[in-house]
Amino acid sequence: MVTDIPDMKFILGKKENMFSFVGSDGRAVAATLLSVGPVSVTQVKSKDSEGYSAVQVGYGVRAVKNISKAVQGHTKDLGLFSEIREFRVEDVGTYKKGDTIDASAFEVGDMVTVSGTSKGKGFQGVVKRHKFKGGQRTHGQKHSEREPGSIGSTGQQKISKGRRMAGRMGGERITVKGLRVLGVDTTNGKILVIGCVPGVKGALLEIKSTSK
Repeated sequence: MVTDIPDMKFILGKKENMFSFVGSDGRAVAATLLSVGPVSVTQVKSKDSEGYSAVQVGYGVRAVKNISKAVQGHTKDLGLFSEIREFRVEDVGTYKKGDTIDASAFEVGDMVTVSGTSKGKGFQGVVKRHKFKGGQRTHGQKHSEREPGSIGSTGQQKISKGRRMAGRMGGERITVKGLRVLGVDTTNGKILVIGCVPGVKGALLEIKSTSK
C-alpha cells in the first residue's frame, strides 16, 4: 500500500446510487455514492523511458479468456484486471509497481474531478438532442412540431460541418469538476461526493484530486 500519499490522488471506482445527504449543518444536498478501489499499480512511466510521467493502475477482475496475451504478460505477477487506466502524475517517485491504492487516499473535504461515460440515449431528434424549439403548433402546421427546419445552404450547396441534426445521443466521455468529498468509508471502500457523476449505475469512473 502507498504509505506516503502525494498531493495528486487518484483511484478507479464505480457509480452506485444517488440520494439526499443531510450534513452536520442540517442542509440537504444531492450526493452520489462511489465504490472505489482497491487498485494496483501495474506500471510507473517516467519522462526518461516513455516521454511523460504517469502511473498505470489495474482495477477489478476478469476471466483469463477475455484478456489478451499481451496484457496477461504485462500484469501476470499482479493479477487479471478488468480495467487498466493511467493518470498523469508529475512526481512518480512515490509509486512503485505492485503498490495498492484504496479509499484511504482521500479525506473529507477533498476536491475531486470525476470522469466517465454518460448514459446512452439512442437515436434522438433535434428537440431532445439539441433543445430545438420546433415548428409552430398552428397556422397551417401539421407534422412539423419537432422537425429541425432548414438544414441546407444556398451558396455552398451542401450541409455545413457541425450542423446540429438528429443522431446518437449520450455515450460520450464526460468530466465533472469541483466535486467535494462528503464522506469516506475505508472499511467498505466507499466515497461519498456532492452532486452527480456521469454514467449508469455500475459505470466505471476515474476519480482524481484537484486543487479547486
